[in-house]
Amino acid sequence: MRTIDPEKHRQRRMRIVEAAVALFAEKGLAATSTADICRAAGISTGNLFHYFASKQEVFHGIFELDRDEWDHHFAAAAADPDPWHALTVVIDRVAADTAHPVVAGLLVEMVAQSHRDPVTARLVAEGDARMVRGIGALVRRMVEAGTADPGMAAEEAARWVLTLVESFYGRGYPEPGRDRAADVATVKLLVARVLRYRGPGPQEDPDDAHT
Repeated sequence: MRTIDPEKHRQRRMRIVEAAVALFAEKGLAATSTADICRAAGISTGNLFHYFASKQEVFHGIFELDRDEWDHHFAAAAADPDPWHALTVVIDRVAADTAHPVVAGLLVEMVAQSHRDPVTARLVAEGDARMVRGIGALVRRMVEAGTADPGMAAEEAARWVLTLVESFYGRGYPEPGRDRAADVATVKLLVARVLRYRGPGPQEDPDDAHT
C-alpha cells in the first residue's frame, strides 16, 4: 500500500494555490474554470481533483497559504528580543504584500466571496484574529517592558494598529502614485503614537516623512 507523505502533499497543494491566485484576482472565482487552474499549474484535471474537491477549495487554499506565511512571520517576531523592531517588520511585511499587483483584485474577490460563502467568511475572520493575536503579543511585550502604554488591552490596541497598517490596502488602489516608503514611515510613527511607545524608535513628526 502506497503511503502519502503529508508534507509533500501539502506542498503540492500550495503550488496549485499559488498558480491559481493570479487567476482569481484577475477573473474572479466564478469566471475561473478548473481548466484555467490546471493550465496555470501545469497539471491534469485528475491531478487537481486529487488535491482539491472543487475550485472553491482551491480558493480556500489561499487562506491556508496566508496562515502558513504569517505563522512563520509571527514565530520570528516572538524570537526577536525587541518587540518594537518585530512590529516594524510586521508593518513592512503588510506594506510589501499590499504592493503586489494581484492584491487589489484578490481583496475584492475575498470580500465578495465572504458575503456568499460562510466558509470564506470564517476563514477571513480567522485570519483577522490571527493578526490581532500576533500583534497583540508584541504590544503586550512592550507594555511589560515599560516601553509602551496604549491605555487599553493589548489586543484592542492591536486592532487599532491593524486599522492603520491595513490602510495600505485601501489607499494603494486609488492612489498608485503615492510614495510608499514615506507612507510606511508615517504609519510607523502613527502606530508609535497609538501605543504611546517610549523606546528608541521614530521621533520626528509624521508630516516630516512626506518632505
